Amino acid sequence: MNQEWVTRPERGNVWVIRFIVWFALTFGRRASRALLYPICFYFILFSVQARAASRNYLNRALGRRAKFRDIFQHHFFFAATILDRVFLLNEQNTLLDVQVQDQALFETVVSSAGCILIGAHMGSFEVLHVLGREHGRFKTSMVMYEDNARKLNAVLKNINSQRNPPVISLGKIDSMLKIRETLERGECIGMLADRAISGEKLISCEFLGGRIDLPAGPFRLATILERPMILMFGIYQGGNRYNIFLERLADLQHVPHSERDAAVEQAAQQFAGRLEYYCRASPYNWFNFYDFWK
Repeated sequence: MNQEWVTRPERGNVWVIRFIVWFALTFGRRASRALLYPICFYFILFSVQARAASRNYLNRALGRRAKFRDIFQHHFFFAATILDRVFLLNEQNTLLDVQVQDQALFETVVSSAGCILIGAHMGSFEVLHVLGREHGRFKTSMVMYEDNARKLNAVLKNINSQRNPPVISLGKIDSMLKIRETLERGECIGMLADRAISGEKLISCEFLGGRIDLPAGPFRLATILERPMILMFGIYQGGNRYNIFLERLADLQHVPHSERDAAVEQAAQQFAGRLEYYCRASPYNWFNFYDFWK
């Protein structure tokens, strides 16, 4: 996998994004979802690379040739989760029906002294913050590469500056220090492990009938900081429904230094296997519109 997602220019005019946010907050979720139909048609028609990547992925996930309605559904689910971020940031949580599938594990995460939540561009990681507000002790900072969606993030941050989840930006000189300090405060960090930035060490993994390169960073971080890893996916189910799935990943907390490389590779393959499982179960939820198998 190359780093095309980092260098590809962000699509969308900032004034259009601001209008959609204004429309959503003024007229509500039902009316604003109607805007998603022409928006999705526009991007499908005029974003040739994204459309081709969507079709390639869906062919693999569905086990058949993807039709136009599949590609539209893929784009629509992506747009719907972004729209719901507007309402989450505006503290309109009651508009969404969010269910946790493993309540016992979630309670363990809440009470843990800092863990690493591993996700992907799968569904909505932001719905986790709905639960965070309901549990005052549960705080999560996102560790991410921000530059690729600068326009969108800038507009969303203005909705409710007090409710924006803390972000630790990757690629900064003090990124590692901030991650360590956050975990030592007993808070969690969230990382998306399905894309890498330039220069990052990669691990080749089997995924949906081919081989891909996943970043070693999230898994190596767990070995260095000796923190538990929890897989977390907020799967969009259509309508206003989200299901949060939590799973324990490989324990990398006490791996001898000489065995770390092998353990990290095994953990990355385990993550790829679970991501594949959820991609097949909920194929329209993996929002990667790049040629992942290059």
